[in-house]
Amino acid sequence: MSPVVVWSIIFVLLMALAYYVTRMSGKDRDKDGNLHDTGVAILEFGRAFPNEAIRSLHVTANGEAIFVRLHDNKAGFMRSHRNHYACFLIEPGRVRVSPMPNAKGFTVEFLDASTQNGTYLFSTEKEAAEVALWLLDNYVSVADRDIEEKPASPAADISPDRAN
Repeated sequence: MSPVVVWSIIFVLLMALAYYVTRMSGKDRDKDGNLHDTGVAILEFGRAFPNEAIRSLHVTANGEAIFVRLHDNKAGFMRSHRNHYACFLIEPGRVRVSPMPNAKGFTVEFLDASTQNGTYLFSTEKEAAEVALWLLDNYVSVADRDIEEKPASPAADISPDRAN
């Protein structure tokens, strides 16, 4: 066999392999090129915040945003930017959640990252309600939580007419 035929066959095989690889890598993207792979999201969040343990992830219906619930009842947020995710932790008391007429979503205002503000829709009402509850739980500041968790002292339980 001539070298031209051998190199032509090798070239055709390489082109077929390249086509196959590009088709397979594009399956987890929508028509705009956004990622929908939660595995990549977990890796990106772990790279951005290596000391935070992820409890659960909730992806919006369009796949552009992911709300992250962390192990110590903190929350995080990720937004897809084509090839990567922008990740940040939501500090207690630094988020506002507003309901929408559609129960499958809500409007969020991040006080520390105003570029991420927006309306987020989920695939189910249950998922939207759960994420809204985390964000509202995260809204309580750490100092307020400490006050709620401290038990009242026994002297505070005595009414004025029982005092000696």
